[in-house]
Amino acid sequence: MFKHLLVPTDGSDLSEATVNRAISFAKEAGARITFFYAQPDFPMPIYGEGALIDPTTPEQFAKGAQEEADKILASARTKSEAVGVPCDTDTAVNEVPYEAIIDAAERHGCDLIFMASHGRRGLASLLLGSETQKVLTHTKVPVLVYR
Repeated sequence: MFKHLLVPTDGSDLSEATVNRAISFAKEAGARITFFYAQPDFPMPIYGEGALIDPTTPEQFAKGAQEEADKILASARTKSEAVGVPCDTDTAVNEVPYEAIIDAAERHGCDLIFMASHGRRGLASLLLGSETQKVLTHTKVPVLVYR
């Protein structure tokens, strides 16, 4: 049924568990995977009385974010290839991760977004928000939520 999964990952323990489960799912379904990492954009400094100045330049920040993306995506690729599941990797800079995830799914022609959820409910869910919840409410691509 599903032939191309987008699996967003951020390297967290929950995300790593989701990567592992997505690989199993893809193997059973005969699907391929595109692993995706949404890189943060350089935060705009706000200066004022008592503000701390961060000496990191936008170039240094971008280099560090790209290195983190490469490390996380290489790990996912290695796991997938070890069991014979074909995969690609992708990353994009976007200060709004859910938009980057939806864009990646559409750009790669994915027919399923397979992503994690922290399982927050009630007020915590409302206050903290969830990239998964935002993807669910804004995409037209089916989403499988793994908890």
